[in-house]
Order: sequence, then C-alpha cells, then structure tokens
Amino acid sequence: MVRGRKHTPEQIVSLLRQVEVAVANGKTTPSACREGGITEQTYYRWRKEYGGLQVDQARRLKELEHENAKLKRLVEVRQFQEIDAKAEMYSLTHRDRLRD
Repeated sequence: MVRGRKHTPEQIVSLLRQVEVAVANGKTTPSACREGGITEQTYYRWRKEYGGLQVDQARRLKELEHENAKLKRLVEVRQFQEIDAKAEMYSLTHRDRLRD
C-alpha cells in the first residue's frame, strides 16, 4: 500500500474549509473531496480531528501530540532503566549469597 503525501495542519484546515464551502454551494461531499484532491474517508477523518479548529489551533494540536509522544518515549526508557537496575541489583545480591 502506497502512503500518500503528508499534509500540514494548515493545509488540512484549508482543505476542510474548501470542501465545506463547496458542499454549502450545492456540491456533493464526494465531488467536493475529489476537487480538493482527497478521499471522502480522509475528509471525514480530518473533520473528526480538526473540525472547528483555526489554523493556529491545529498547528498547536500537532505540536502537543508530537511533544507528548516524545515524553512517553522518555518515560518508557526510564522505566526500562529502573527495571534493569533492579535486575542487576538482584543478580549481585544472589551471587554474593551463593559464594557464602
């Protein structure tokens, strides 16, 4: 499956408005989507995520999602480090007991 091009939040909000105007002027949603160069499924997915947002709000949403993903990765790495440290401590403790 070939992945399509990646749109910026500003482009998405603009395309959503373009489709909404076309529909308000009497076009059907599928034909308005084709004119905008997107599928109807993409339009509804974007409308669900970006509907009602201004351009700057959509940009900020994406920035926060990106930052949140980075923070989740950092927490995950930290948790693995703690688990690894506990395992190391456990193995050292058991090794000392076996020697005695």
